[in-house]
Amino acid sequence: MKIKKEIIIKDAGFIFNQATGESFSLNPFALEIIRKLKEGKNCAEIKQEILDKYHTDELIFERDYYDFLYMINHYQLTDKDE
Repeated sequence: MKIKKEIIIKDAGFIFNQATGESFSLNPFALEIIRKLKEGKNCAEIKQEILDKYHTDELIFERDYYDFLYMINHYQLTDKDE
């Protein structure tokens, strides 16, 4: 899954979709995930990095990660062909 090229991500967690004019605010954790997606990392890479960094439960990470992916898909922040 890739974040669309026209999505602007700011350090403070502000996301702007140039195509639609919509903007969103992310917490620091969601900002980290969206940046990793924008870098082209896959789920397994992101999962391992997060589990290593935060020492969180794998099931909790997966639940929250897939909820977040659903949300960013819903708001059309990802490429459909990915």
